[in-house]
Amino acid sequence: MNKWLVRLLLLLILLVAAGLRLTGLDWDGYEHYHPDERFITWVATTIERPFSFATALNPTESTINPFYWPPDAESAGIVVPQDEHRDFAYGHVPLYLGVIATRLAESFAPMAQLLPESWLFTQDILNARQMVEFRHLTAVSRALTALFDVGAVLLVFLLGRRVYDEKVGLLAAAFLALNVMHIQLAHFFTSDPYLTFFIVGAIFFMVRVVTKDEGRGMKDEFFFNSPLANLLITAVFVGLAVGSKFSAVLLFLPLLVTVYFGFDRWQRMLVLSGLVALVTFAITNPFALLDFSCEAITPAMNLGPIHLPALDWRSCYLDNIGTQRTMVGGSVNIPFTLQYDGTIPYWYYIETQLRWGMGFLLGFVAFVGFGWAVWQEVRGLGVRDQGLGITTPSRITYHVSRFTFFIPHLSSFILLAWTVPFFLVTGAFYVKFMRYLQPLTPFLMIYGAAFLLSLKWKWVRWGSITAVLLLTSLYALAFVQLYNQPHPWITASEWVFANVKPGSLILSEQWDDSLPSTMMIDGEIRYRVEYPNKELVWLTYPDSRDDLAKLEANLQLLAEADYLTLMTNRGYSTVGRLPNRYPLSSQYYPLLFDGSLGYEPVFVVGRSPNLAGIHLYSDTFAKAGLVVPEMVQEWDTAVPHINLGPADESFLVYDQPLTIIFENVERKSADEMRTLFETN
Repeated sequence: MNKWLVRLLLLLILLVAAGLRLTGLDWDGYEHYHPDERFITWVATTIERPFSFATALNPTESTINPFYWPPDAESAGIVVPQDEHRDFAYGHVPLYLGVIATRLAESFAPMAQLLPESWLFTQDILNARQMVEFRHLTAVSRALTALFDVGAVLLVFLLGRRVYDEKVGLLAAAFLALNVMHIQLAHFFTSDPYLTFFIVGAIFFMVRVVTKDEGRGMKDEFFFNSPLANLLITAVFVGLAVGSKFSAVLLFLPLLVTVYFGFDRWQRMLVLSGLVALVTFAITNPFALLDFSCEAITPAMNLGPIHLPALDWRSCYLDNIGTQRTMVGGSVNIPFTLQYDGTIPYWYYIETQLRWGMGFLLGFVAFVGFGWAVWQEVRGLGVRDQGLGITTPSRITYHVSRFTFFIPHLSSFILLAWTVPFFLVTGAFYVKFMRYLQPLTPFLMIYGAAFLLSLKWKWVRWGSITAVLLLTSLYALAFVQLYNQPHPWITASEWVFANVKPGSLILSEQWDDSLPSTMMIDGEIRYRVEYPNKELVWLTYPDSRDDLAKLEANLQLLAEADYLTLMTNRGYSTVGRLPNRYPLSSQYYPLLFDGSLGYEPVFVVGRSPNLAGIHLYSDTFAKAGLVVPEMVQEWDTAVPHINLGPADESFLVYDQPLTIIFENVERKSADEMRTLFETN
């Protein structure tokens, strides 16, 4: 292809990617409705330049330790704990990058006077609206996350071009630019987009170690060409990836393949690259190696004649890794992960991507391309026993002892050394948040693009490409349209302030937020504390029992309250479909929805992907077998829509929750409500 045409198309793809990701950065009015983002930003308000080198490395005095609230921590507009331990289960690299970006934005704040006042860059990034640090950090860090995801699109082009050709690189970049899961996650200041960027970068430089520019299209003039230089850059990316999220440790598999086949003295190169990755990790995550004020216990094990005693590593970093491992493995019943009870390993990820993450056509092509890429590599692999003389034809051979291994395409083999183990490990998790698959999706885009461009018949090839690009573009445009509507919790808060008498008791559900949010209305600040709040605990703490005491406590609250809010589907979609785990609580939602408890819905609000007046709805009731309340049905049918079926809870609850407010109309007593439950 003409190099100027390639560059023009790449620029267009990157602009589209940036536009989709930077649209709606204020998707929640900076009210911090994403709990992970809220906590990361809260911690970020305390990350400051150290006063001295001595205090910088002291876990209990440092102003850069994510595992400890500094003694003098404070930030305007929020309450910040001081001089106590904090559980920080997220990568440190994104945290530090968000803080650095915010400080840079603050230093450029005087430029706001020279720019149009209405620009989002002026108002939010340069903070012309004078937001408190807690909000300004959110705005800048979301923009930074979006830019990192755009960077991933660029890396996918470079990687696809090097492994296959320029057409594959461009098409894969276009697919990733339009990928709805990436677009959504780019709006949150969380670890996964950073992790994905560094992983794609690491794999790209691994491929550069073992390939040359010739025959791969346009040269990468702006990169080092020495295999050693590329290996060192690879190691830095690996360290940054692990520093973003521990799951990146699987990068050591493709790194081993790269070093083994890329260097004669591979053992030395492996040690060197490992040391560089470790140093990079240590510099960017210093307190992973310095803070030993926590418990991180490895249980005792009997391995035949060998007995290994229990060990307490005292590492806060290992403690958090252990907690996350326990969660994803399902060995502790954490309420917000119970949605995955009964889900099918591997298939659940594929299904959610087909329905929502990528859309059906792109998802289908991506996973078929994955299988095609594996098959292409497997059918070319071979082993020749030099003693027997068995021969398998191949382009590339590697000798180990008496065996000769045949690898048809080493660069694609490196990709598979990441994608296959990652999918096998991640797909088997009990917990299957959609975002867990993000480090795989850029490679699925490459495989999907390569598969389509390999189709034999030209009309099938270009017809398929056109269809995938067209429908995925429409889906991406529909998705970002939801950010043109106010967040449902903002709309619901406005309704509460306008229609509910201050002092009214409003119930919320445990693990959800509560209404109303503090906000400015008609020039007056209205506060959350104007309305007392108590929590219903149908979806309880880990491993809590579903017993009569819990039922009695909840019924007393229902009898006492004036209003009840269902902020998300987290409770009814989970509890309602697990009657064996929740024999009493699972009876609550059918009784609530049919009006038997004396509560009636008085306000319903949500937002969803939409285009040309047609909305894409998710079904939050069907999996639990619940009858949809009449008012919700009326809200559903108010606009033309397509029901795409159930969605992963994590896809809905942050930026597009269906929110229902119920009023206690009949004021039933707890005794009256108790008779409606079967308690035997």
